[in-house]
Amino acid sequence: MPQSLARRRVVRPPRSAAPAEGATRCTVSLPLQRAQLPPVPSTLLIPLAARAHGGRYFPWLDCHDAVAPALLAQMDADVSGTLDDLHTVLHVLWRTRAIQEAGRAFFATHPQALGVNLGCGLTHYFQWLDGGANQWLDADLPEVMALRRPLLPPPCPRTRHADLDLSQPGWWQRLGLPTQRSATPVLLVCEGVLMYLPPAQVHAVLAEFAQHAPPGSRMVLDVMTRRAVGCAARHASVRATGAEFRWGVGRMAELEAMHPRLQLLREQSVAEGYGWPGIAMDLLWRPWLGAPLYGLATLGIGE
Repeated sequence: MPQSLARRRVVRPPRSAAPAEGATRCTVSLPLQRAQLPPVPSTLLIPLAARAHGGRYFPWLDCHDAVAPALLAQMDADVSGTLDDLHTVLHVLWRTRAIQEAGRAFFATHPQALGVNLGCGLTHYFQWLDGGANQWLDADLPEVMALRRPLLPPPCPRTRHADLDLSQPGWWQRLGLPTQRSATPVLLVCEGVLMYLPPAQVHAVLAEFAQHAPPGSRMVLDVMTRRAVGCAARHASVRATGAEFRWGVGRMAELEAMHPRLQLLREQSVAEGYGWPGIAMDLLWRPWLGAPLYGLATLGIGE
């Protein structure tokens, strides 16, 4: 999206942390922690910064993260580069709202179901999706979880942590996720993860989800056009981490073509976050890009 479009809509209120919309049912404590992470895991600071302070610039998308501002302060992390990248800040806030809406709808139908954040980083979705009876699992690479555990310990008995390497097959069983067809459906969130994996590994991740998940399960994942692969150096926030985009889609229908049980239930473009000018530009670019420049897909599991 044009930089001018994002900047015209910027609102800069005083620099103070946004209050939470309401008290969560589970609480966390935040001890001081600093760490050095490899390129891909270090991208976790990008959404953390956007959720902590993005409401200053895009108040209509403010997610009111009650945890992120304190995490950044206690980590003593310099995130000024991300906050100068207003496109990315908007994209993270738009994505967060869309995942919140998907999660609330899922748990309204399955109030005792399990939610899993694959590649959770320092995101705390349970603050928004705690319905009082549902369960939650946050999982990421061991080096990320070593950072997360002291900063964000499981806040209540219905939540837990686990180490996870999605590049290794068998992750579904290692996480102890249900495999019986009669089991309660599971909600998976996978944001800011798959675009850094080679295509074959992405296919394996989605195939493993499709093979094992109970009917009615959902996965919400972010996707980008294949034309963005190899272009991380042009991304104002990601290029500073050294990470690279390795996977994208030529068309959204490719996702459900990866396994017979996969169904593409919904596709969303970040163009929605820019209003009608963004939607118009998305329609203009789509024949060339083949898919949203950046967006979300909701995959479901059939019988």
